[in-house]
Amino acid sequence: MHNSYDVRSSDDTTVTTVPHQRMHESDAGKPTENTSLSPNNQTYFADERVQIPETGHTGFSFRKLWAFTGPGFLMSIAYLDPGNIESDLQSGVVARYKLLWVLLSATVLGLVMQRLSARLGVVTGLHLAEMCYRQYKKVPRFILWIMIEIAIIGSDMQEVIGTAIALYLLSSQVIPIWAGVLITVIDTFTFLFLDKYGLRKLEFFFGFLIMIMAVTFGYEYIVSAPSQIDVIRGMFVPWYHGMNYDNKVLLQAVGIVGAVIMPHNLYLHSALVKSRDIDRRQPAKIKDANMYYFIEACIALFVSFIINVFVVAVFAHGLFDKTNNDVHKICEASNYTLGINTFDKNNQTLDADLYKAGVFLGCSFGAIAMYIWAIGILAAGQSSTMTGTYAGQFAMEGFLNLQWARWKRVLFTRTIAIVPTFLVAFFADMTNLSQMNDILNAIMSLQLPFATLPTIAFTSSAQIMGEFRNGILNKIVSTALSVLVIGINIYFVIQTVQEDLPHNWAIYLAMSIYAIFYLAFCIYLAIHMAVSMGATSLGNNWFVTKYIGTPVSTTLGISNPAVYARVKLILYMTLYKSNAFTYFNLRINHVIANVRRIPNAIATDSYDISQYAFS
Repeated sequence: MHNSYDVRSSDDTTVTTVPHQRMHESDAGKPTENTSLSPNNQTYFADERVQIPETGHTGFSFRKLWAFTGPGFLMSIAYLDPGNIESDLQSGVVARYKLLWVLLSATVLGLVMQRLSARLGVVTGLHLAEMCYRQYKKVPRFILWIMIEIAIIGSDMQEVIGTAIALYLLSSQVIPIWAGVLITVIDTFTFLFLDKYGLRKLEFFFGFLIMIMAVTFGYEYIVSAPSQIDVIRGMFVPWYHGMNYDNKVLLQAVGIVGAVIMPHNLYLHSALVKSRDIDRRQPAKIKDANMYYFIEACIALFVSFIINVFVVAVFAHGLFDKTNNDVHKICEASNYTLGINTFDKNNQTLDADLYKAGVFLGCSFGAIAMYIWAIGILAAGQSSTMTGTYAGQFAMEGFLNLQWARWKRVLFTRTIAIVPTFLVAFFADMTNLSQMNDILNAIMSLQLPFATLPTIAFTSSAQIMGEFRNGILNKIVSTALSVLVIGINIYFVIQTVQEDLPHNWAIYLAMSIYAIFYLAFCIYLAIHMAVSMGATSLGNNWFVTKYIGTPVSTTLGISNPAVYARVKLILYMTLYKSNAFTYFNLRINHVIANVRRIPNAIATDSYDISQYAFS
């Protein structure tokens, strides 16, 4: 299949308008596992892809890195959303600097999983939700979609409410929270269509919002002047100040992990990497893309980690072991009316949140510090709301394969997430809104297996990834980390349920029923993952074959598939299943040319099965 490309220059980057390659469709035109979205309906890169420049050498190239820069920074915004910021400041208030090493570890764990999701999109040209549509049966993939939508709604509630709180602070309490929610919805719709003016311009806008967060939270870090030695020790010495982690500190540590590693972010990252024009017929190009995307993800998550450290350190220095009365006295000393009215005169330990944190900064360093804090929260909330909307669209277009116009999908995904958020903001007060953060983190933590298990399964499959599949070390590390994170998050959920929900038999009964179905579905995904990793004896079991099954679409529904591997066994199986040969003798380094109408070049390192017709 030959393609024509419209190449044009956009600022410093060449952008390629790519004609869409339709996948096979049924005669009736009904969408199937092999049907793809038309180009105008696709999310994020509807009309263009960024072309990767060719260089005269095979080593590292900053030009190439710049061309690949973008998706990783959009992915990193999920590590900087208002839910994460609130979790950061609460960890500083509760444990001072003692949990910075947990934040660092969670970020590294997140990088491991983000690398796998990016590799899936690069190698296959399909994002995680699209791959789920092709690899799982109808009922499981529908359940998966529901679970991911729940995670997106939970995250979106944190993001939208965080943005509304920022507007509440910036307007001196003139704009109520519910009005801030509506404003956030409207401006999110507006900003999302910036990609009509160019993909790179949209990515630059997200980069600008990250820069605002770095500058605003960095300003707070400088004016508060925490101990640099304590910050460094907190990052790298878990036993700093002793190992006396009480239940409250442990719960906060688990909350950090739950807030940082978000399930829908794996779906998002696997889709964003498709925005680059990569020739998947050349394994060297795929290898290059994987390397540059990993470098970009490392840089992006390092930036997000530094910003998170700023927030933790500011409030570890200013609010650790403080009571409401202590902060009230600070506000009285500075004659800051808003703070005097916010903090009660009692000796209860301060329960910090986004709003109170901003007011405290106003009491300590002047009103300008509060407004700068609010601007940072506004940037965090606005950017994460936009990427959350993208995640919702990718999930919907992938899991349901909806052939809707893009604006309809945006409207539908926004409505699903915004309606519950608006109702909560309208009927709840500021205190209740802040207390929701732990519950929402617990909800998102529950959904984590529904992103990590499919990601590991697909990236470990030779059929899907070929030579780029996970090696044995990658499989062990990613699986072990997933089990660890999932176990930690389940502990967090149990603690949250015990402390934040009413102790009623009906609630316990409902939770028990849910737990049974939840564990059963996790076992289903784990068995599917084991089969994908090569557990043939398990895959041949009649129960697994009937109820869990093999992939729905063995060719992934791609009319011009990438050459995923030079492994001749994979080529053999592909030809065998298509009945495309009369005689095929497989050797390790040689293919006997008795296959009809296949050139001898098929035995070389570069070939494309789809170029050859078989009768």
